[in-house]
Amino acid sequence: MDLQAVKQTLLDLQTHICARLSAVDGKDFITDEWERPAPEGEMQLTGGGITRVLEDGNAIEKGGVNFSHVHGARLPASATAHRPELAGRSFQAMGVSLVIHPRNPYAPTSHANVRLFVAEKDGEAPVWWFGGGFDLTPYYLFEDDARFWHEEARAACAPFGEAVYPRFKKWCDDYFYLKHRGETRGIGGLFFDDLNEWDFDTCHAFIKAVGEAYIRAYEPILARRKDMEYGERERQWQLIRRGRYVEFNLVYDRGTIFGLQTGGRTESILMSMPPLAVWKYDHHPEPGSEEARLLEVLRQPRDWLND
Repeated sequence: MDLQAVKQTLLDLQTHICARLSAVDGKDFITDEWERPAPEGEMQLTGGGITRVLEDGNAIEKGGVNFSHVHGARLPASATAHRPELAGRSFQAMGVSLVIHPRNPYAPTSHANVRLFVAEKDGEAPVWWFGGGFDLTPYYLFEDDARFWHEEARAACAPFGEAVYPRFKKWCDDYFYLKHRGETRGIGGLFFDDLNEWDFDTCHAFIKAVGEAYIRAYEPILARRKDMEYGERERQWQLIRRGRYVEFNLVYDRGTIFGLQTGGRTESILMSMPPLAVWKYDHHPEPGSEEARLLEVLRQPRDWLND
């Protein structure tokens, strides 16, 4: 269990993703390094991280790429819901989590996360698992973008077995689902958690492949869409759909819930929120419109590589 190797992979990934996105936007991310030298909160959390944020850019209205490595005295309920036998253990968690909200409504929001948890107890072997994935949230549907996104997801999974992509693609569709709306957050991608079925080095290699595939997939999509002409109608639709994004992150997202339950750094946890969002009462797009077409896909996830 080489924790230092995983940490270096995550730091390198953060630097690489920020550099690639800055090249598309033309503006640099600011860097905020933070540390908790003394235990804080109910979980006795210590550790630190590096938060990188780009706001009011040319292509990116708001984006954050966060690395953190924290230790806690006791796993929170969100981390043991599916593994109650680990309740009460101390833990450490490290990961990179990012959300990019473009300015142009024709450019999709993207999210990615790769992480490692280790649960520890005196006299027993550590229990480790990896998690993460990436997903795309378009406001207007470009089928070529959706297929390309999923082609890169499948390519990242291919060296680890033919069953990996379809399994984690379905998991993503199921996870990023707003039950109270009856729709998915976007067009999916990959999602996985509790990954320890392979040996440690293989799992480490997989999260590295997923992180690299994210930027390889997203960079050209953002570059294609960032300069498209749009008007107030498209902007308002983007803001309404961002409201759905906020709903998911605050109600369902396990990472957000984990961060808040552990007394994590609020600014870093909530960096995923868009700078602006709108909620309109009982809003329905015009039948037959591009906005309505998007909703049809969100209500019934597609197999983008075979449809």
